[in-house]
Amino acid sequence: MLAVTSPGFVVFAALLAWLWFRCAPARRWQCMLAASAVFYLSLDWQGYLVLLASAVLTWFCALRASAAKRWFGLGLAAALAPLLLLKYYVAAAGGLAALTGLRLWQPQLLQPLGLGYFSLQLVSYLVDVRRAVIPPQRSLGRVVCYASFFLSITQGPFNRYGELMPQMEAPTAWDAQRAWRGAMRCFWGYFKKVAVADRAAVVVAAVFADPAAFDRTQLLLAAVLYSFQLYADFSGYSDIVLGVGQVLGLSLPENFRRPFLAATVKELWARWHMSLSRWLKDYVYIPLGGSRCSALRRDANLVATFLVSGLWHGAGLTYLLWGFLHGMLQALENPLPWRRIITKGWARLVGIAGTFGIFVFTFTIFRASSLHNAAQMFGGMLHNGGRDVFSNYWELGLANRQEQVLLFAGVAILIAVDLLQERGVPLLDKLQAAPRPLRWLVYEGMLFAFLFMGQFLGGGGFLYARY
Repeated sequence: MLAVTSPGFVVFAALLAWLWFRCAPARRWQCMLAASAVFYLSLDWQGYLVLLASAVLTWFCALRASAAKRWFGLGLAAALAPLLLLKYYVAAAGGLAALTGLRLWQPQLLQPLGLGYFSLQLVSYLVDVRRAVIPPQRSLGRVVCYASFFLSITQGPFNRYGELMPQMEAPTAWDAQRAWRGAMRCFWGYFKKVAVADRAAVVVAAVFADPAAFDRTQLLLAAVLYSFQLYADFSGYSDIVLGVGQVLGLSLPENFRRPFLAATVKELWARWHMSLSRWLKDYVYIPLGGSRCSALRRDANLVATFLVSGLWHGAGLTYLLWGFLHGMLQALENPLPWRRIITKGWARLVGIAGTFGIFVFTFTIFRASSLHNAAQMFGGMLHNGGRDVFSNYWELGLANRQEQVLLFAGVAILIAVDLLQERGVPLLDKLQAAPRPLRWLVYEGMLFAFLFMGQFLGGGGFLYARY
């Protein structure tokens, strides 16, 4: 198993780096194609067959899409069919079966790894060919390499064919300083995962499973911790894969830029899951008309785009409501006279606090198993008395007081690093410029903190792997 959280992945990435710089640049895409196949097949061989079928059909249609519109339509169907059939049909069939008692086909075993990612990446390839942004690729292997790229296949970031594939053949040489920076970024990503996300997951899972059993302070803590869990988990994964890419000399799209320091919802989406936001803008929002239309039409386009985002995450009503709220909130922000004022000076602190509150509220709905579960969470925050959040740690699933302290310490470190980066403090440059004894003392401290604070038992996979 080569899951990103496993030690085997580190060995796999190191072996790939060794092979990468011994391959002729013209052959590196083939090395990446083989590595991606090994990675995917080790986790989901059935899903790899689905990916191959979709990629082959999309590649075939793309060769003819610029000449005939029907081939473009068939290509879109080929790219989106796995997503529509294996994700949304299963959800719809399950709902209908529960509602009507009908026994409908539900292919529970066929939920390919990274389904939402390779489907949208194939769509972007086909649309870019149709728009003449890139020429149709005659090599099937290159399209499969792009679609199955193992650093992005499970959780992104979303790549563009014209940006990723030329890098595969660039004459990049081994660079020790670049590799060091990539390794440090990987380390930071793993710290986020094991020291923040996995420990926060214990509290979040316990509280969301039975909101009625907890008081308002515990419910509020779980809602806030889910925001940090999701951020640390998702951005941690992004740091790991972008760090590996940096070692290889590949420049991959950034996915996060300190989102909890955003002062408006619009700014939040310029900082959160940035590669998805870019994809939605280029392939949904702008084709709908974008902002070059009336204000009412612009707002409708915005809401429709975020409804698509909600649907991409899942077929449940919670995802649709989450997408609708983020679209509507941005539409409501547009005409507000103080929207720009609140992003500057001391007023920005008010904007950051308000935007974070909106994030916690909407992502509580996102995390809830149903609208009823979300209502229980919000109802409990209003009506469940008590303030046991700092005393009854065992109710939150934590083994002892130290676990609670380590959880809060991990969140504090995450916030502190984001604040320093937001202020432009070059942490890696300062570390690199430090005297060798001090530098190695810092390395030892980082390793100790990782081993002491990490939640190594019971940690699951990455949250966004199921999208």
